[in-house]
Amino acid sequence: MSTIKLNKDEQEILDSFERGEWKSVPNLKAEIKKHQEYARKTLKKDKRVNIRISSKVLEELQANAIEDGMPYQTLISSILHRYVTGRLVDKPRPNKSFESDG
Repeated sequence: MSTIKLNKDEQEILDSFERGEWKSVPNLKAEIKKHQEYARKTLKKDKRVNIRISSKVLEELQANAIEDGMPYQTLISSILHRYVTGRLVDKPRPNKSFESDG
């Protein structure tokens, strides 16, 4: 029989479960439906925005998106979402010669 190697986080979750710290949610189906609705509303893209940006900024965004393995529009949307939720961290990317237009 093979044993599964757990990372630290997985082991903490398993230990917590085995200590009986996890409790069933009353009315599980309603709770799942509620959270599915939250996710649907959060991920719904129902507005279109047109902006003008420099070709250099667009090229950098496209290059960054390729590095992250996603479409550049998705990257832009993610950046805006993190900004409005206060989770955007101002941290320069290494080896980038791009300077802000101000």
